[in-house]
Amino acid sequence: MITARELALNVLQALETGNQRSDQILHRMLQHTTLNRIDRALSTGLVNGVLRYRLQLDFIIGRFYHHNLAKAAPVMKNILRLGVYQILFLDKVPDWAAVNECVKLARKYKGERMSKLVNGVLRKITPESVTLEEWLKDIKTEERLAILYSHPQWLVDRWITAFGIEKTEAILSYNNQFPLFGFRINTLLSSAEQLFSDPVLRAAPHEECGIDNFFLSKDFNSFEPAVHNGWLTVQNPTQGLACLLLNPAPGSRVIDLCTAPGGKATFLAELMNNSGNISAVDLYEQKLLKTESHAEALGISIIRTQAADARTFKPEHNPDAILLDAPCTGSGVLGRRAELRWKLSPEIVQELQLLQVELLDHAAELLVDGGILVYATCSIEAEENMMQVRSFLQRHPEFIVDPVGDRVPEQFRINSGDAGYLLTLPGEHAGFDGGFCQRMRKVQRTAE
Repeated sequence: MITARELALNVLQALETGNQRSDQILHRMLQHTTLNRIDRALSTGLVNGVLRYRLQLDFIIGRFYHHNLAKAAPVMKNILRLGVYQILFLDKVPDWAAVNECVKLARKYKGERMSKLVNGVLRKITPESVTLEEWLKDIKTEERLAILYSHPQWLVDRWITAFGIEKTEAILSYNNQFPLFGFRINTLLSSAEQLFSDPVLRAAPHEECGIDNFFLSKDFNSFEPAVHNGWLTVQNPTQGLACLLLNPAPGSRVIDLCTAPGGKATFLAELMNNSGNISAVDLYEQKLLKTESHAEALGISIIRTQAADARTFKPEHNPDAILLDAPCTGSGVLGRRAELRWKLSPEIVQELQLLQVELLDHAAELLVDGGILVYATCSIEAEENMMQVRSFLQRHPEFIVDPVGDRVPEQFRINSGDAGYLLTLPGEHAGFDGGFCQRMRKVQRTAE
């Protein structure tokens, strides 16, 4: 029977190739095991912990591994990472247990000789023998932060340039914390007063976040029944800001381009009091099935899904408003997608910029005169956000930035309201992911 640690190793190995997300692989593998609740939690914690702290773990291993770690087989590196993570980060796991279990994994996957090597390395590593701050004190700030918070140095370098050292360190720290669950109250079926009239939900730990009908919690299980019956949607409040910025009127025509998984489309429908028409467009039909079932559970009837390429999609009627939630690097949500930090590169930033240009240019064609376009990403990179918008406005003089106004709470529009955009950095507002959204208006053409 597979153990919690072996399952974690298998997930890490599966991530070495392919583009699947760790949570998807983990979910699939857990479905085929008989692990109990505690072991399932251990597997999940090990996967996320190793992915978050991979660079720091490799740095520490390199101080005790007397070979070239970069040339070691991926399975060996992942076994050593699992061992060191348990020794240094999991107080409830005895060091001897962490070492013994990793030695067993090495013996099974790489043979007796490699199991002895793992045993020798891990027995030297203890909380007392690892003096990370001492080892890092004389190296450059960017490199120190990259190792200490386990992020690629190219990302750390660019964030320091963009935001300064203090904000960068806050971003890095936030990305390594256990993320809070964001919940949105479905105002079509419930209200905050009604939801929290339930004594179980009222007693569950939760906190307001500054946006009406959103709240944050570490506890998912207590609120899960309300999610299933349509009273709640799981959504980080940062994602809700783009919808509030669009602020579609009831009865209007809206297109949500690149809609999957549909969280923003359903919030738009709630803001419109389920009156009007929303075309939810995405390339993958399978993802749209989830959007449809989610909308049905929330009592929403105005969403129509359409499987199409958002760069060429032609609606039957031109919309009054468009939300373009563009594919992006996701650099604002690295705290939720631990492995993503290791898959990003400057080249990927450039590739996505080109796709975003195509999507924006097509959206501009679809919108009626006087209509509103909100461009949104879950990125904090200027090339995907402010620079992308600036370039769009140069190409499309028929568009102007539209001030944020009082569509969103004041605390989120400080320093950017007149420019029509919102930028949240990870850690800037408690529980909020990083993200960007820009409101633009297509100016009415004068009659000839």
